[in-house]
Amino acid sequence: MAENGTEGTEFLLTGLPGQPELQRVLFWVFLVFYLLTLGGNLGIVGLILADTQLQSPMYFLLGHLSLVDACYSSVVVPQMLVALRSGGVFVTSEQCAAQFFFFTLCISAECFLLVIMAYDRYVAVCHPLHYVTIVTPRARWGLVSGAYMGALVKAAIRTGYTFSLSFCKSHRVDFFFCDLPPLLKLSCTETKALEMVMYVICLSIITISVTVILVSYLFIIKAILCIRSADGRAKTFSTCGSHVTVVALFFGTLASMYVKGDMGQTPEMGKVVSVFYTVVIPMLNPMIYSLRNKDVKEALRRVLQRTKIVQGPLKVKSID
Repeated sequence: MAENGTEGTEFLLTGLPGQPELQRVLFWVFLVFYLLTLGGNLGIVGLILADTQLQSPMYFLLGHLSLVDACYSSVVVPQMLVALRSGGVFVTSEQCAAQFFFFTLCISAECFLLVIMAYDRYVAVCHPLHYVTIVTPRARWGLVSGAYMGALVKAAIRTGYTFSLSFCKSHRVDFFFCDLPPLLKLSCTETKALEMVMYVICLSIITISVTVILVSYLFIIKAILCIRSADGRAKTFSTCGSHVTVVALFFGTLASMYVKGDMGQTPEMGKVVSVFYTVVIPMLNPMIYSLRNKDVKEALRRVLQRTKIVQGPLKVKSID
């Protein structure tokens, strides 16, 4: 193992604490959660692609959100499962950096996509007559491309800063994936400046994102209260309710992990919070959107009916 820098270094990811019996239980629980995550999110993506009535901008954005959920869960959970089975897993510095980069990329993309979805709902509710002319295919592709580019820049900066450090104190990472807080504890380089930069970047992105979402929903609520029809108000609230639930879960756990930092938070609590947003939230998102959305349920019914028709028994005439 190298004593300075990260080249040629191997990190031992210790996984989650607990007795072997508990780790075996957690392995099966998280495996089920991961399979539900992949099935739910990729199922929504496939449903949106298969059903022509789900080709609106809202479902276009939901498809990208589901794809990102499936990706960032896949960056972390399979390695976590290996660590639970073996009591830990060794990764090279290159593998650790790659995981760190793609996890940051996916988390940042999800953050930006949630902001864009709030803007989409704002236009749909507050400017319904101009919705088609504002949220054009070109506009939505531009917004999504901007979200991915912004996430790419953030991931590159964050990864470059972090892996420019020298890790010589230890190579035992007391965590189940390569993330910033546990890696900083291993550095023999002064990290105060890095921590401040990362803190400012994360706090700025979370604050701006939450502010844009809150302002969008203030206008949305104002518009909803002006709707005379009770059914219209209920339908609009239902459409926006799923997004608000996902936003609260995502930004709440993200802020508690990266903004609060070590202040009043034990390492064990940090692991619990991380499990929540890497394992639980990606599994819950498709459930939240599908269970509260009549369009998704109807699209699933139509796709299943078409599948039954296509796969139905073939009638063959007998030849006398």
